[in-house]
Amino acid sequence: MKREREKIYIYGKHALMEALGNAPRAVKKVFLSPEANTSELRGALEKNKIPFSAMKGGDAGRMVSKDASHQGVIAAVDPAEILVNFDDFVSNLKSDGNTILVLLDELTDPQNVGAIIRSAVAFGASGVLLPAKNQAPITGAVVKVSAGMVFRIPIVEVGNVNRAVDILKEKDFRVYGLEMNGEREISDEKFGAPSLFIVGNEGRGIREKTFERCDVQLRIPMNPKCESLNASVSAAIVLFYWSLGHPGALKRNG
Repeated sequence: MKREREKIYIYGKHALMEALGNAPRAVKKVFLSPEANTSELRGALEKNKIPFSAMKGGDAGRMVSKDASHQGVIAAVDPAEILVNFDDFVSNLKSDGNTILVLLDELTDPQNVGAIIRSAVAFGASGVLLPAKNQAPITGAVVKVSAGMVFRIPIVEVGNVNRAVDILKEKDFRVYGLEMNGEREISDEKFGAPSLFIVGNEGRGIREKTFERCDVQLRIPMNPKCESLNASVSAAIVLFYWSLGHPGALKRNG
């Protein structure tokens, strides 16, 4: 039984429709402004038996930041219904050469987390792994940046990152660390086995003990005028490059 955590608030019609279409159990209550209270949205809420009420004057300010573009739609979501336990996920994971996972190693910027989740879905990843501690959690901002893709891919909570990496290595995953000065360019890697890509913290990169577990440290070639790339941009480039050799992953449903 999943434990209930403090609810988070997602916002915007698109994010809510993604939640209703892919993880309706996570949505606990919806607040709608009069202009957002459309028959389409009401129908989806009634179909899933989710309570909704009119958004009052001060409601938005209490639930989301003042600069959030909520479009008159805010929903209370239980994150425990979004997150998947790592052991449960691995026990049900059927992997082959078209299987890719992304592990975020203590990223702190919600913008990066949301963007990487969106890229993971776009390029056929089977799951995104998040540490339970010292990591930007799933929030309304993450959901918004991901364009609701948080609800289309397993978001796997990891209690011990190094243990998780070891377990995946035992299951024949090849582990890649994204590293600015990595030993191998992405164009030189064939990506034949099930793959785990590790994206490190925005400032210090991948932690030492985790870095030691990487089979390959990948680098992205770039013009010397640029010192480095944003974590989410680096992840998107590597995921795209991987997908070029794995068209089957892009065609899978679910």
